[in-house]
Amino acid sequence: MSEIADSAETVAFAGQEGAALERRLLRAMYVVIALAVIVSALVAPWRVTTGLLLGSVLALFNHHWLRSSLAAVFGGPIAAGRRPRLNAARYVLRYFVIACVVASAYLLNLINVPATLAGLCAFAAAVMVEAFTQLYFAIIHREEC
Repeated sequence: MSEIADSAETVAFAGQEGAALERRLLRAMYVVIALAVIVSALVAPWRVTTGLLLGSVLALFNHHWLRSSLAAVFGGPIAAGRRPRLNAARYVLRYFVIACVVASAYLLNLINVPATLAGLCAFAAAVMVEAFTQLYFAIIHREEC
């Protein structure tokens, strides 16, 4: 029985691994955004480029707002041993702000809406980059039988 792993160590490791994963995802988001905007600036009309740029900035804003909202909801109450109180208005407000910014830019004829939606998918592209990176390292570093 002395060979059973201490569960406190795995929780601490999961927190460190989570922080490293978040840093890698943010780094991948920045790279995906930079590549998309540079390629778009070279080959697409300016409204497509501004749409990608606006969508990407909104994706970063959305990620930051979601992260800080979840930390406020779950960080304090759980650490204090209280039940977390979810405020649905924060989540709806976030989408309302994003929709208002996109609608305003569209009405001012500054963006291409599909390009803006593609920019909003920067987090999904970063997740795919991380997944392929993990798959690559899993294949390269696997042990021979």
